[in-house]
Amino acid sequence: MIGSSVVFRTRPWTVLLLGLLTTASPAAFAAECPGHPGALGTSRTLVVDPHEHPRIGTMQYRETLPLKDHEVVLTFDDGPLPKNSNQVLQILADECIKATFFIIGEQAKANPEGVRKLVAAGHTVGTHSMNHPLTFDRMPLDKAEAQINGGIEWTSAAMTDPSKLAPFFRIPGLMRAEGVENLLISRGIQVWSADFPADDWRHISSDRVYQLAIQRLEAKGKGILLLHDIQARTVAALPKIIRDLKARGYRIVHVVPATADQPATPTTAVEWLLHPPTETTPIARWPSVPNFAFTQTATLPAPGLADLNTQTGHQPLVLPRKTMAQADVAATLPAPGRDLFAIPEGSVDVLLSATLSRRAATRLAIAAEAPHAGKGKPAKMQARRTAHAAHPKHAAQAKSTAPRPTRVATSVKKRA
Repeated sequence: MIGSSVVFRTRPWTVLLLGLLTTASPAAFAAECPGHPGALGTSRTLVVDPHEHPRIGTMQYRETLPLKDHEVVLTFDDGPLPKNSNQVLQILADECIKATFFIIGEQAKANPEGVRKLVAAGHTVGTHSMNHPLTFDRMPLDKAEAQINGGIEWTSAAMTDPSKLAPFFRIPGLMRAEGVENLLISRGIQVWSADFPADDWRHISSDRVYQLAIQRLEAKGKGILLLHDIQARTVAALPKIIRDLKARGYRIVHVVPATADQPATPTTAVEWLLHPPTETTPIARWPSVPNFAFTQTATLPAPGLADLNTQTGHQPLVLPRKTMAQADVAATLPAPGRDLFAIPEGSVDVLLSATLSRRAATRLAIAAEAPHAGKGKPAKMQARRTAHAAHPKHAAQAKSTAPRPTRVATSVKKRA
């Protein structure tokens, strides 16, 4: 009797406690990691709608995930490869971190158990083509579609529940092409790039992978980190990366697609920018102009030749009558003939215009005046005076250029 009353009284508190646990936000308990009190954990879950924001990652696109400062999304490509992918999976499990994996169809076909492990651990699984060709930017669209379909087919076939496959796709090598992107978007698949890589696909050391990941993250303050779970250097660098993320105050965000039961996380358009402008920061570029729907599509006719003449009937009414009369007169004036600009051959004026022909012009002038002045010495003198009067400067120059005699005898006597 007493026991039953006690149970009856404590039931409301039990129900209330269960209600708080079920209604509490995921972020409230995301950082808890049973058995690992110092784990980094996952701070929150971000639900995105691929239709609203089809392209993300500032390495190639304008938008990225709506992350807050010091929030990171871990992504891994090219798996699963049991030797290394299982180690990455264990490292993430020890830290209670949820990540996003982009699977290759051939890898899923060869290792379906690895895909099922990712789903069982609560990670998000997207696709990364069938066999990772680095020619998506130039291959025919039908071949690109076959690569996309192959990756989706084999990855979903490896899952116990194919509905767990996220509509996320990352183009191999980030070799983007507009036709491929439009194809994916038309099918409701979100195209993922990244905000910064760690270059772990290159032949570099694990320490270098760790340094690049932290340096590039610090430079941007938040974003999507691109890694590869098939690389041994990534396995060696991942614990150090997580350690530094924890020490620097970074938080892990898990991204999942929106469904009918789980709507997208409410966000604003400006949050999808890596560095949203503030009210005190001027915008450096004009916003994009939308496509207007014009009410009238009729075009004006092109002007004809009759509209370009100078007849009075086509003159604007704003011109005064005097101006219009002048236009009529100008239209009736004859064009100048070619003879107006012709110069007689051998003309004295033409020869005088050239410096080197002045002597020839002088001779012609003397010859032209000789019959009128008469024969003999007085006529020649008169012609010379006329030529020198016409060209005094030339005569002075000719006189000044005459050689001057030197006194050689005097200098010899002085030396003697």
